[in-house]
Amino acid sequence: MKKSFIILCLVMWVLSAQAQIRLGQSRYTPAKPVDILELNYSKPQKYRIAEIKAVGLTTLDEVAIISLSGLKVDDVISVPGDATATALKRIWGQGIIGDVKILVTKIEGDDIYLLMELTERPRFSRVEFSGVNKTQEGELKDKIKIRGRVVRDDVLNTSQRNIRQYFVDKGYLNTDVKVIQERDTTLPNSVKLRFEVDTKTKVKINEVRVFGAEGIDAKKVKSKLKKTKEHPRMYLGRDIASRITNTTPKSAADAIFHMSPVEDAKVKEYINRNFKLNFLNASKFVSKEFKEDKEKVIAYYNSKGYRDAEIIADSVYRFANNTVNVDISLEEGKKYYYRNITFVGNYLHPNAVLQNRLGISKGDVYDKEKLDKRLNYDPQKGDDVSSLYQDNGYLFFSIEPVEVKIKEDSIDIEMRVFEGPQVTVNSVNIQGNERTSDHVVMREIRILPGQKFNRSLLVRTIRELSQLGYFDPEKIEPDMRPNYENATVDITFKLEERPNDQIELSGGWGGFFGFVGTVGLVFNNFSLKNIGNFEKWRPLPVGDGQRLSLRVQANGRSFQNYSVSLTEPWFGGKKPNALSFSLNRSVQRQLDFRNPGGQELGFFKITGVTLGLSKRVTWPDDYFMVSTALSYQNYDFFEFGRQFGLSFATGKLNSIALNTTIARNNVDSPIYPRVGSNISLVTSLTPPYASLNPNIDRESPDEEKFKWLEYHKWMFDATFFTPVFGSTKWVISARTHMGFLGSYGDRIGIIPLERFVMGGDGMNMNNFALGQEIIGLRGYENQTITPGRESRNDPNSTEGYGGIVYNKHVMELRFLVSPNPSATIFLLGFAEAGNNWGSYSEFNPFNLKKSAGVGARIFMPAFGLLGLDWGYGFDNAPGTNRPSGAQFHFTIGQQFR
Repeated sequence: MKKSFIILCLVMWVLSAQAQIRLGQSRYTPAKPVDILELNYSKPQKYRIAEIKAVGLTTLDEVAIISLSGLKVDDVISVPGDATATALKRIWGQGIIGDVKILVTKIEGDDIYLLMELTERPRFSRVEFSGVNKTQEGELKDKIKIRGRVVRDDVLNTSQRNIRQYFVDKGYLNTDVKVIQERDTTLPNSVKLRFEVDTKTKVKINEVRVFGAEGIDAKKVKSKLKKTKEHPRMYLGRDIASRITNTTPKSAADAIFHMSPVEDAKVKEYINRNFKLNFLNASKFVSKEFKEDKEKVIAYYNSKGYRDAEIIADSVYRFANNTVNVDISLEEGKKYYYRNITFVGNYLHPNAVLQNRLGISKGDVYDKEKLDKRLNYDPQKGDDVSSLYQDNGYLFFSIEPVEVKIKEDSIDIEMRVFEGPQVTVNSVNIQGNERTSDHVVMREIRILPGQKFNRSLLVRTIRELSQLGYFDPEKIEPDMRPNYENATVDITFKLEERPNDQIELSGGWGGFFGFVGTVGLVFNNFSLKNIGNFEKWRPLPVGDGQRLSLRVQANGRSFQNYSVSLTEPWFGGKKPNALSFSLNRSVQRQLDFRNPGGQELGFFKITGVTLGLSKRVTWPDDYFMVSTALSYQNYDFFEFGRQFGLSFATGKLNSIALNTTIARNNVDSPIYPRVGSNISLVTSLTPPYASLNPNIDRESPDEEKFKWLEYHKWMFDATFFTPVFGSTKWVISARTHMGFLGSYGDRIGIIPLERFVMGGDGMNMNNFALGQEIIGLRGYENQTITPGRESRNDPNSTEGYGGIVYNKHVMELRFLVSPNPSATIFLLGFAEAGNNWGSYSEFNPFNLKKSAGVGARIFMPAFGLLGLDWGYGFDNAPGTNRPSGAQFHFTIGQQFR
């Protein structure tokens, strides 16, 4: 019995111990939290999550982090197991946590309590740069954009790599970028980041060598590498060093970097003495530009018939510390010619018509680029094969050239034509015109619902919308939605409006007027009918395309000019007939500033009114416009007339003139034209008063002869724009201007007013006050190329002030820096020549005053076009004995003459 009791106690003790062991596994409450990763994975048990908490967070949200883990209260999981392992991966994978642990804080029965112990990664609070300028710093901040992001090695490495690449793309191939992190004590868990940039010097190209160029001269090939050019000083230095070191130019390439100090000084002295214009020094190696240049070389070879040409190898290798050599190896292949050109699939037009439109004949050199233009779209001519179909509704037309046979150096081309159905325009819509009324836009659209689709009219519509000036011409986009089954197309013109009202606040030197200030307001999208609708006032009523101009110029009491004009471009609303009305009032006074208050010694006043009507015409083509205006001017003198060559000082003159303008304008954009021309002939005719009055002749007093001014004036202006260098950024502008002032006979001769004044910036600052035409000629001071200017202030002189015939010719090379509509910027270089004569007997169109220079233009919607030019006059101005020399000119607005 005693033994049995002892055995029973032992059994109970064992069972109790086993129960306690099992209880320890399921009811164990650790003294401190246990990391799940430290538990025994060989004996997982299932638990219900009773609680999840997260600690260690400073900026992140606890609920969000727990949610990211994928674990939720009441989930049944195995501990340890896949659920906790996956949760760790999810949190870690976000890249925002530096360290994470999932701890077990308590186990009660089947319930488990979890604690996430986290360490946040610090964040970048701010980024600083050293070794860069302000412009570069701004561009780099936009490029990397890491402020507020979590500090991670991949972010730092990417930023460092992008900064270096930014400078590599600018030719600084040896750029070194260091990253320095500092704790930011002003913000919790934040790091300041500083990039120390050492760009070193630009890596220039010492020499470019082309191998394998046989059919085309290697120099010609190198000329197509527009941005991968040899450094000119090195190029010249090799040639000069070969002379100094008695080596060949090729071996001098090495010798130039190993010359003695004496030899090196000789080379530098020779270059500096003989090659002052060193603006081509910008030679640098940029891999992206080198890749583009290689493509241009192949395109050039293709245009010369070498369809198989390819660059089989290229090498860029270091020559010296800051220079590299570039080698290009070519395989030209054969030069090919067109042999047989056939068309298949064409039913509307016979082969002969398509062949004539193609403009490529048997025996012509194979030119892939020209072939593509002549088939699909030739912007210069507009008479490609596609236009033959697409201008007649065949929107789905396509043509594919297939090389069907190549024999020796000849290629047979088969043109596979798909004509498709004739398409009708189903609808035309506009988007983006928030300020401008729909009818103002729709009346400029040439392609209309119900018409056959016409590509030329579509292109013309884009031009007309650009010419309005209300929309960004770079953003006008026709969105076409064709429907093949119905043979229709829906067209939506997507527009982006830009501000086009202008405020003019300027000042200038008005010759003997002194400083003249100007305040002007131009509302280019004005609306008369919305004057009563104050919702349309921005700040004046807008939306109907009318132009209201208000302008005031003044220099105290000495000079004032007031003008107002209003133009309705669609008078009547049905046709583009522009009605314009303008008023002007000018006063110029001579004041005695020696006495208090400045007593008035004399004045010259002009009051004028003009009413005009212009009309678009369709012959010879629909780019022409004819304008007619009737103007009246009243000239009122008091002790002032002698300054204009009149024999009397006090009196009144009158003028009624019929002004007619015939103009043709097909430029693609009003601000930076790339193609097209603007040609105009303006005539001003007054009635022949002297012929109607037999009592007036040359001997009559000026008060009678010129009471009603009698003259005829002719002004011709022509401007042509042509893109060059295969780019729309480079444009040549060629202009010519001429003017003639005459009389109807010899009875009274040519009047002393309405003459030409030349020289300087050409700004019409005092045009109304002087009753003259202001003609610019850069490189010379204002109004210096003007007959009679020396005797203008001589009270005994009767010589008229101003020329009666002038001509002027201008050539400009323009480069578009920024097409941004809020600030369109372009640079220009110019050469111009002109002169102004006081009589037809002196007129010599080859005796011109010449000048050249450079300039810049910026167009801002609020202020219009602003310009600054530096010009150098090569000839003497009248009355001087030395060349005009360097002059700066500031201009406002488009200068037409």
